[in-house]
Amino acid sequence: MAAMLELAILGFLAGGPLHGYELRRRIAQLSGHTTPVSDGSLYPAINRLVKRGLLDRRVEPGAAAAQRYVLSLTEAGHAELLQRLRHPADQAITDGSQFFTVLAFLSRLPDIADQHAVLRRRLAFLEEPASFFYDGDRPVRAEEVADPYRRGMMRVARATSRAERAWLHEVLDTPDQAGPGDARTANGAATPDEHVD
Repeated sequence: MAAMLELAILGFLAGGPLHGYELRRRIAQLSGHTTPVSDGSLYPAINRLVKRGLLDRRVEPGAAAAQRYVLSLTEAGHAELLQRLRHPADQAITDGSQFFTVLAFLSRLPDIADQHAVLRRRLAFLEEPASFFYDGDRPVRAEEVADPYRRGMMRVARATSRAERAWLHEVLDTPDQAGPGDARTANGAATPDEHVD
């Protein structure tokens, strides 16, 4: 998850400089209750990115003479963000929460073709037959499961997967559709997990 935390840092700072506490607030809102952001993970990630020259950190005077750090993206940081968005790791495509982190910043890619290439990878994954439970190598369908809670889990996942696939088809079938961060396009894309059929 360190890679996704770094992606979120780069992605939010692409919108402009932020104080450390504001950056943490935005990342916490994005990740929600599933992946709480602690100081023990956030600040080492920031330090790694600063050390690599991807972020710039400057000190600002604060209230009562307390110092505050302002973080901003360097040119190298912007290039790194675009590279990570163009070529997310396989796990960032197959894991729903990681994919949503990618999706949150995908409109930063200036080329719609690059945006859509990432969406096609996710769609290809979702359209592969899969299940939480298997009979040998055969995926078990929700209707075959006797346990009501497992069946419920599978039905919810199936409905979510169908909704996401429908959204992906809608975006990919509209050639000029891209996120609001894309300066070269007019239309904005809506945001859309797990696939089980």
